[in-house]
Amino acid sequence: MKKKELINLGLGQKDMLEEALQAVIAAAQAGTAKTTIRRQIKDLVQHPADFFGDPIWSGVARRWAAKLAPDAPTFYRKREKSAPYRRWGLDIEPEALRQLENACALPVAVAGALMPDAHVGYGLPIGGVLATRRSVIPYAVGVDIACRVKMTIFDAPVGMLDGERDRLRKALERETRFGVGSEFRDRRQHAVIDDDWSVSPVTKKLKDKAWAQLGTSGSGNHFVEFGEVEVPAAINGGIGPGRGGRTIEPGRYLALLSHSGSRGSGAAVCDHYSRVAIARHADLPPELKRLAWLDLDSQEGQEYWQAMNLMGRYASANHALIHQHVAKALGLEVIFDVENHHNFAWEEEHGGERLIVHRKGATPAGRGVLGIIPGSMASPAYIVRGKGQPDSLDSAAHGAGRVMSRKKAKESFTWSETKKLLRDREVELISADIDEAPMVYRDIDKVMAAQDDLVEKVARFFPRIVKMAPAGERAED
Repeated sequence: MKKKELINLGLGQKDMLEEALQAVIAAAQAGTAKTTIRRQIKDLVQHPADFFGDPIWSGVARRWAAKLAPDAPTFYRKREKSAPYRRWGLDIEPEALRQLENACALPVAVAGALMPDAHVGYGLPIGGVLATRRSVIPYAVGVDIACRVKMTIFDAPVGMLDGERDRLRKALERETRFGVGSEFRDRRQHAVIDDDWSVSPVTKKLKDKAWAQLGTSGSGNHFVEFGEVEVPAAINGGIGPGRGGRTIEPGRYLALLSHSGSRGSGAAVCDHYSRVAIARHADLPPELKRLAWLDLDSQEGQEYWQAMNLMGRYASANHALIHQHVAKALGLEVIFDVENHHNFAWEEEHGGERLIVHRKGATPAGRGVLGIIPGSMASPAYIVRGKGQPDSLDSAAHGAGRVMSRKKAKESFTWSETKKLLRDREVELISADIDEAPMVYRDIDKVMAAQDDLVEKVARFFPRIVKMAPAGERAED
């Protein structure tokens, strides 16, 4: 097929001809008859949104739609067959499963997975994984963009947890801040503040607020805790950011574990671009509204993508500062560390195709990749090594997973029974609300057993001194 024929069929934009010709070649190589290709082009010209999920014509269709009406919303048409998905774990609540099924019905969806800690979220369930083509879904990343966990292991005896407990507690109290508006009076310094915060109007406006909150933890299920880590066999650095080939030998060590994200700045990015996405897809049915997507070839899509990645670096900086300041206050030497996001979207290759993989409350678990899966304040966290299971899109659970709402937890549990459990587990709680009581979470060992084909357990961490946001704080997680 020549360029002239493409022009006659309606694709007359010069800057699109080469891409359209490549799509024609791909269609022909896939065995599509020339008459069918002509009909597809005619249909695409009239109804480009029908082809947004097509593996061959998606790029051409999206660019054509943008040229036809750059400021108009797209038009939703229900696909005949949903994208495939696989689930792990048996006690998944029906509504969480329904949310993943809704996500797999999106025109841009390619594949999905549901982790064994899954529960209901906004749009995509917590513990949901979704791969899409050239599009990103703000609510499939989550409100707390780049929420993550980080563990630092020190060259220090675990006996410090008893003999120097007071010093450890005071270091947590001095060097961390919790709560919705928490910040440091003397601002902490990190290179992330020198990044380009003008990548979106939202981040540009929020740079000063983000700097004030740099190194803080927020509220909800966020925590910083000292504990004991058991390493049964040597762990080398593995694959992943900052691993650097380091190795930790078998033994018992003092360690620090933290869990938090991008604070109010990340929430503002999510709120703004979710609204933009919903406006662009005004005709989505009610059950799909919070799964509205942004085309990565659009200005808004690129703004969100750049802002999301900035929030990823910002969240990482928050953890880095917490660990650096605590270590410095105690004069401790770091010998190993590991960290990972679990509310993020990555561009990855799956099935020979470059896709956008959303992990909302899910841990990256590509082959050889180290990660952390926490339990609760009274149960172990695990350092894990990914097995690269293709059906899970190289993912695993991000924790034990809640089994009840915060309101239900406050109605169900008392501090007296909670404190007894904590004493039995040798855990000192500095601060928290009752809606984070250990009983609101699944048994972490059952969650781990349900995903033994996804990750290998390489070490266990036992919490001993725990700090969370004090009672009465509004949850940010």
